[in-house]
Amino acid sequence: MTHHLSTPARSPTVLVSALALAVLTGCATGPDANPRDPLEPLNRGVYRFNDAVDTAVLKPVATAYKDVTPSPVQTGVNNFFSNIGDLWSSANAAFQLRPREATENLMRFSVNTVLGLGGLLDIATEVGIPRTRLDFGQTLGRWGAPSGAYLVLPIFGPSSVRDGTGLLVDMSVDPVSGLNDRSARNSLTALRVVDTRAGLLRASSVLEEAALDKYSFTRDFYLNRRQSQIDDLIDKGIGLGDGEQ
Repeated sequence: MTHHLSTPARSPTVLVSALALAVLTGCATGPDANPRDPLEPLNRGVYRFNDAVDTAVLKPVATAYKDVTPSPVQTGVNNFFSNIGDLWSSANAAFQLRPREATENLMRFSVNTVLGLGGLLDIATEVGIPRTRLDFGQTLGRWGAPSGAYLVLPIFGPSSVRDGTGLLVDMSVDPVSGLNDRSARNSLTALRVVDTRAGLLRASSVLEEAALDKYSFTRDFYLNRRQSQIDDLIDKGIGLGDGEQ
């Protein structure tokens, strides 16, 4: 359920390999296969790997971060990475011909970068500028690209052939991934991983308590939510959608 969890230098290779494998094994279906998840045996194996990594490393580190780091620092870190995301959301809104959301997200980025100490403070929300989170997978869906098979990516988690392709584009333009200073790039990537996982601690606890089959629950939730986002973009038409707030 987390994203941007591996080092930028290796992440595109992992994604390309996973997407290629999905295409090559796309016909490996069984009589009881979920039509949206023809790669279920493969996906369950990757899911178990991700769960083991999360249990052994990510969740304990995120829990310690949540317990030890002062709340204002956690808020500042989350604001910083959200501010970076606002710039790419603005670009995706423009790709979808949604000028209002493109302008709002660009204004958010500008205000928070200049007045919010590089994005550590969320001044834009305080003055009433809304955020619309958009990624390139949604942009592809907005213009009719089908979801394709459900795909669990190593480390990155739930995705699909379309959204995995979109994630490659998201990563290629990510300012953190593009840093030339390897030490700074890796440190910021690790911090973003921990911040993202810390934000999911409560949701993962609910999942563990509520779901008999965590894999199926996660798959159905992800696919239904993504389809709802795409339907919302299409139903509201060019320039009129609100996206994911």
